[in-house]
Order: sequence, then structure tokens, then C-alpha cells
Amino acid sequence: MTKLTPGDRVAVLLPLPLSGPLDYLAGDAPSLTPGTFVRVPLGNRTVTGVVWGPAADPQPNLKCRPIKESLPLPPVPDASRRFIDWVASYCLAAPGAVLKMAMSVPKALEPEKPPPPRLVAADPQPGGFALTKARSRVLECAWVPQTAADLARTAGVGASVIKGMVAAGALCEIEAGEIEAGPQPDPHHPGPVLSPEQQAAAQELRGQIGAGFAVTLLEGVTGSGKTEVYFEAIAEALAAGKQALVLLPEIALSAQWLERFERRFGVAPTVWHSDLSEGQRRRHWRAVARGHAKVVVGARSALFLPFPSLGLVVVDEEHDSSYKQEEGVCYHARDMAVVRGHLGGLPIVLASATPSLEMAANVETGRYRKLVLPSRHGGASLPEVTLVDLRKDPPPRQQWISPPLHKAVEECLAAGEQALLFLNRRGYAPLTLCRGCGFRLQCPQCTAWLVEHKAGGRLQCHHCGYYARKPEQCPNCQAEHSFTSCGPGVERVAEEAAMLFPDARIAIMASDLLPGPKAAAELVEKMARREIDLLIGTQIVAKGHHFPLLTLVGVIDGDLGLAGGDLRAAERTFQLLSQVSGRAGRAEHPGRVLLQTYQTEAKVMQALAKGDTEGFARAEADDRRVGGWPPFGRLAALIVSGEDSAMVEKAAQQLARIAPRDAAIELLGPAPAPLALLRGRHRRRLLLKAAKQTNLQAYIRHWLGSIDLPRQIRVQVDIDPYSFM
Repeated sequence: MTKLTPGDRVAVLLPLPLSGPLDYLAGDAPSLTPGTFVRVPLGNRTVTGVVWGPAADPQPNLKCRPIKESLPLPPVPDASRRFIDWVASYCLAAPGAVLKMAMSVPKALEPEKPPPPRLVAADPQPGGFALTKARSRVLECAWVPQTAADLARTAGVGASVIKGMVAAGALCEIEAGEIEAGPQPDPHHPGPVLSPEQQAAAQELRGQIGAGFAVTLLEGVTGSGKTEVYFEAIAEALAAGKQALVLLPEIALSAQWLERFERRFGVAPTVWHSDLSEGQRRRHWRAVARGHAKVVVGARSALFLPFPSLGLVVVDEEHDSSYKQEEGVCYHARDMAVVRGHLGGLPIVLASATPSLEMAANVETGRYRKLVLPSRHGGASLPEVTLVDLRKDPPPRQQWISPPLHKAVEECLAAGEQALLFLNRRGYAPLTLCRGCGFRLQCPQCTAWLVEHKAGGRLQCHHCGYYARKPEQCPNCQAEHSFTSCGPGVERVAEEAAMLFPDARIAIMASDLLPGPKAAAELVEKMARREIDLLIGTQIVAKGHHFPLLTLVGVIDGDLGLAGGDLRAAERTFQLLSQVSGRAGRAEHPGRVLLQTYQTEAKVMQALAKGDTEGFARAEADDRRVGGWPPFGRLAALIVSGEDSAMVEKAAQQLARIAPRDAAIELLGPAPAPLALLRGRHRRRLLLKAAKQTNLQAYIRHWLGSIDLPRQIRVQVDIDPYSFM
């Protein structure tokens, strides 16, 4: 590693949206190497950055301010720095904006407070010291060093008792040493017995640890034991002294996954997600940077943690769209995980029951390996899927559960089993309108209808968070009490279910009704303890939960995800409904699925009914290949936004006019984005479509470099867009 001397000019990258590092003098800061965290002056303030290397233009006569100090933290590893540079270049983002994701816990960079001293028993009866019952309890507990607060709590006494015993010499202080890493996952802890298919796949993954970069798609039907298989790869990485990272799409809601991990390795992993407290994030970030956190399970942002010895990355449910970040730095965590593996020379495992077309295409071309688990573990069979044609069997007026589904739920509950009703729509109703004039209540900051949440007694926008009470009077025609709810959300389905199944114990599982991981875990536990008969949920119920007595899944609106003309609408619908269908039936309890739809003839519905994942993937791939759409072509989106609609339109048109001419690149737009107003900003979209090998980044750099837009206008670049909202 290059050492920098006090006279050197060095490049320091700051976690700010700047075009690149700034130059500073090494100054008196000791032990400067690339990756060192430093404090530097910027204007009239001091900021923390990272030494990125020698200055690009080391002119000795150019004035430069000195670095103030280096911080006593492990340096950002070389692979992490190269990863930050790569992501910035690929996503056309400022390197400092990417670094900010790696420095997401500013307090973790501050000096640690010295831990409080511990107290232990000394002389039990110093001179003039009366041994009361309270003091005796303290001495009984003080054989293990503890802080004063912990000792008082354990012995059930007040702080004054502890203070008096220290003053009398009955307790003495000892200095607490460096905080040690907690219990570590044990790679040799006994795990479950694997089937021959699982053993073969696990052996293949174990062999990749330490053997360099490789990407493996682990495909297996729901319930096939993919998790237990990649746990074996984690065990091999731990045995080799390496760290492992597992990405999950909904880590805050994955209580069962965490329990399975603890059963397999003896202790819980280090978790990383947005619901952690600031103190937890600080401790976990430091544990990763120091190498103490051996296994980290987290959301997509965990990919940017500074792992010093990363040996394996697993992306579970790789097809899940939540891996795509669409604000700030736009990146796809699954794809960037592959890049991180390449830069670090380590294996990547992508697990899914319904692989994305992108991953299937990489397997087909030989870039990725593929392992298949074709059957459920323990001999369980896949659920039978029946399409309920709502044109022939419609539900009663203003109801959403069809007669066939009603009957199936009754039979399931009568047999003492559990049922799930699935609708991927939060709230009570997606639209509220006036019966008198048809006026619709819309978000004032977004192009979106306000969703009624009856439980909270308010209308809410799911894009910006705006909420309001339902008005007593229509603001358009002044009619009183004229608003009516249109369409169902999970709350409305629960209301109907309570009427149809009055004796059933019903619960709703939706992200807005679960305040955090603890609430989600408690709900899952209630299902496991059979305290819930009928669960009604959104897409979070589809993410890996195992309910042994859940034998029936009813999909209220199977067509919901097909609306809107999204490129990936059919693929996403197939993946989501396959996942939720997979919740039905395990082991000795066979399951069935009733899928309500108006489009029984659609290829998605036919493939779901037949369980034909490969056939659907082939048909979808053929359609995309003909049109040159991803994964057989490339897309990039430019979103022009601002608070002034006319200014945004003018800027978008100007961008389109000056776009460089290139026969290999097709420019679509500008056009209003489907969400033409979002959080108070008007939005226009330009879409670039090109062949697979086209360097869209170079084209966009040249394009945006040739125009000077007003400061009020923001242009966001999204390479490989997933959502078109």
C-alpha cells in the first residue's frame, strides 16, 4: 500500500456530490495511505473524507490546504474504493455521492467514548462498614465485573448504594478494555440433514469459496431449501476466515430467515437495514470495518459497507425489484453485487424460485453457472393452481371474494387449516370520488390518487407521504358526505372477510400496518402458533415466510400488476404470484391456490396454472428479443424535473434537440412521466434504447456535457431502468 509523506499532495474524496476528489497537503497527519479516513477543511467548515491516492496533478507551486488529522479507523479497503469508482462511472453519479453510501453512519467515524469502568467486589467488610441486606445482594452479584448501572439493576438497589460501597472500598473499579467482538457464527455448528440434491448443490458452492470470481444462479422451487444450501457456502467462507454478505429484499421483515440462520450457526448474524437505531448502525458499521462482523445480512445498502475480508455475497430473491434504487444514485444491488465480486475476486450466489430474464440470459450465454433444486424438500408437493374466471364467477356487487374462493376458504377453515388472501394494494380503497360530480381526491404534490386508510382515518399518498382527513364536503360541487370508496385494498378485503367468516381470527400483513421488524416477527409467530386463521396481506407475505398449516392462498386481483404497459409487467406478475402461491402447502399438508382473474387466457395466467416457469420465461424472452428490449438490448432514462412546469418542458425539449445523432441509439420522448408530478416537482422523461454492446454512458456524458441547464432544473440519469414511473 502506498504511504504518503507530509510534503505530498493527496486526493481526498468527500461524501459530497462533487465531480471528483479534492487535493490537500498530507501535512502532519501520520500513517496516511489510500483509504485512510481524514478530517479536512472545506470552506469555513471541517468535513470527513477518504484519502483516494496521490493528487492527479501534483504541482508543487499550487496552493493547497493541509489535512487536519487522520482518524483511527481501519482504512477503506482497496476493493471497496475500486467498487465506489466503478459504480460512479457506470451509473453516471458523482463519486462522492457513492462514497456517502459507504459512509452512511457519520457517528461511526467519530472517536469512541471510553467504556465506563467496571466494578467488582473488593473487601466485603472494610472498617466501619455495616453489611445490610442491600449491600449483601450487591456483593453477591459483583463477582462478575459490571458497570455501576448494570450492577445496581442486577442487585435491585439504588445508585447511591453502589456509590457508597465504592467510597467505602467494598467495591473497586477496574478499567474496561477494548470492547471485544461478540459470539461468532460457528461454521461447524450442526445443521439440518440435506437431501441428495441439496448436498450436491451445496458441495458445488463450497468448492467456489477461495477459488476466485464466479457467479452461480441457484434456482429452486419454493420450499426446495435454497437457503440451507447457500448456508453451506457461508459455512465454508467462515471456515476460511472470510466475511459473508447476504442481501435480502425485505430484511426488516425476515424474522424467520434470521431464526433459521441462528439455528444453523448458533448465533444471529449482524443485520443492516433502515430500522436500526443510530447506536446499532454505529456499532454494526464499526464491526464490519474491523472484520468482527463475520456474516452480515442486509438490504441493498449493505453492499457498500467496508468489508476488509469479504469472501462471499449471496443475493436472495435476486428477481425482486426492491433491489433497484431509483433515487439519488440509481443502481441495481444484484448487478452491483456481481461487480463487487469481480473486483474482489470472490463468488456470488443469486438465489430465486423465479429467476429474472437477465440472469437466465447470462446462464444461457455461459457467463453464469446454474444449479437447480427441482423439488420441495421433505417430499412436499407444489400447490395446485386454479384460475377463477371473474367473468363467469363474479363476486356479489361491492364485494371482491368470488363464490369459488368463498367456498374454498370455508372448507379450509372448517378443516382447522389456515388461509391467505393476497392483494398487492395497501389501505382500504385506492380511489375516493364524489358521487355527485365525480371529483377524485388527488395528492397536491404528485400525479396520484389519495389512498384511503380506514384504520388510520385518513387519505394518504404512497409516493410522497402526504396525508389528510377525508373532507366532509366535496371541494368541487360542495355536496356534503358525498365521497365514496372505489376499489379494494387489503383493509377492505379484511372487512369483507370478517363479514363472510365471522368466527375466523383475521389479521392484516402490510408494511404500513407493521411499525417495524418486531411487529412483523410477532405477526409471523402468531401464524406459527395458529392464533390466526385467515391472513390478508400485500407482497410482504410472499417474501420467504414459512407457515406449516397454511394450505390455501386466494389471489384477489391477479391482473393488478399487468396494468400500465410496464416492460416487465408480465414478468413481475408471474414472479410475485408464483412467490405468494408458494406459501401454500408444505410437508404433509398439500396446498392449493385460487387465482381470481379476468384474463384467464393471458400467458402469465396459463403459465401459473400449469406451473410452467421455463415456458413462461422462453415466451417472455422471445417477445423481448424481437423488440430489442432488455436483456437483449439496453435502456437508459433521463428524468428532467423542477418546480416550474414550463421550465421543465423547455429544458426537456432543449435536451432532445441537442442530442447527438447516433444510428445505434433511439431517443424516445420527451414525454410526461407517468408520475408527471412527484413531491411537488414536475417531471419529463427521455428514454434511450440501444443495442446490448452500446456504450450509453459515453453517449450521455457527451450529451449532458454540451448543455448548461438552469440551476432550478435537475436531470437524473437511470442506467438500466426497472420502473418507468
